[in-house]
Amino acid sequence: MREYSVVIVGGGPAGMAAALGAHEQGLNDILLIERDDRLGGILNQCIHNGFGLHTFKEELTGPEYANRFYKKVEDEKIEYILNTTVIDINAEKILTLMNSGKIERIKAKSIVLAMGCRERPRGALNIPGNRPAGVYTAGAAQKLINIDGLMPGKEVVILGSGDIGLIMARRMTYEGANVKRVLEIMPHSNGLKRNIVQCLNDYSIPLELSKTIVNIHGKDRVTGVDVAEVDGNLRPIEGTEEYIPCDTVLLSCGLIPENELSKEIGVKLDNRTRGPEVRDNFMTNVEGVFACGNVLHVHDLVDYVSEEAKQAGIGAAKYVQNKMEISRGEVDLKTGYGIGYTVPLKIDITDTEKYTIRFRVKRVFKDKDLVAKLNGREIYRRRKNLLLPAEMEKIILKKDDISESGELVFSVEE
Repeated sequence: MREYSVVIVGGGPAGMAAALGAHEQGLNDILLIERDDRLGGILNQCIHNGFGLHTFKEELTGPEYANRFYKKVEDEKIEYILNTTVIDINAEKILTLMNSGKIERIKAKSIVLAMGCRERPRGALNIPGNRPAGVYTAGAAQKLINIDGLMPGKEVVILGSGDIGLIMARRMTYEGANVKRVLEIMPHSNGLKRNIVQCLNDYSIPLELSKTIVNIHGKDRVTGVDVAEVDGNLRPIEGTEEYIPCDTVLLSCGLIPENELSKEIGVKLDNRTRGPEVRDNFMTNVEGVFACGNVLHVHDLVDYVSEEAKQAGIGAAKYVQNKMEISRGEVDLKTGYGIGYTVPLKIDITDTEKYTIRFRVKRVFKDKDLVAKLNGREIYRRRKNLLLPAEMEKIILKKDDISESGELVFSVEE
């Protein structure tokens, strides 16, 4: 049985960054496992630009961004295997792999989970109506156009204003489709503001908030949808129904971290993010198992995925090398008013110079303060002109800020 110090499950931007982070700590026996036929993950089908502004200080397409990391993996001679699926991980950190019908087991001293996320399908949305052809997730439609060269349809309605849906509204328009509307059940968009401007406003594609699809028509192919306004409880309002003829429906209604393997190994999940609960070094409750990227929580920018994943790889390497900092205490992170979740959920008080906390707010806030209080004592306050659920926020706390064990509560205040 082959054995490695660090095995990374997933060869997307998170997996590659984690591998490079572990390698920087002096480890050479690292294995990167990818189920696709190339490294890069979802970035390979994201041919639009907007990637890399933070990491490389320039604007790149998804494949260009992925290739930057792929070249580093090649240059450092980090071992990777493609077309390989991890079908099981047990408590002894033995991974069962399947490649071309062959089964292999490998042993890991530490594991980094970087499996990414998947789109929420129609079955998870409870949309009534027929089941005709022409209903796709936005990511599936993106692959059809950008990778396979196939056009999903011509008359399009998009449900959900996630970033992939917004980008596909523009992409479908480029290819000659008529994108009639983008509908969002929430009273605010779930995509980045720049994508709303560049993908919808610039192409006069209407975004209608507090609306959803209540029925899909068509026998062999979609012929139209019924849409309706929703109330404060997100329930359709009777009498507001409207029929929109179309031949294609794209669903962009959220992403779900891929954590089936995480659950198998006993990793505890946060029911708010649906990702693992981690400490500030990205280790889960299972010793020697780390998590990063969209399998941990869904990010808005791939640059943040890479930044976070590198730290997870460093943490995994230090675990194997017995170089993890000695903790002088523990801080539990809690969410107060307006905060949806935080990553991490625990901080070990060590000689670390700074602690990075990422989080999202629950709703739109204007001209409010982000506040952090340790055991009731305010250690951070900053005025924010605008806080959006679609955009991930980041707070960096210095070593001197975390001076004692206890509870660190984040909230939105006047």
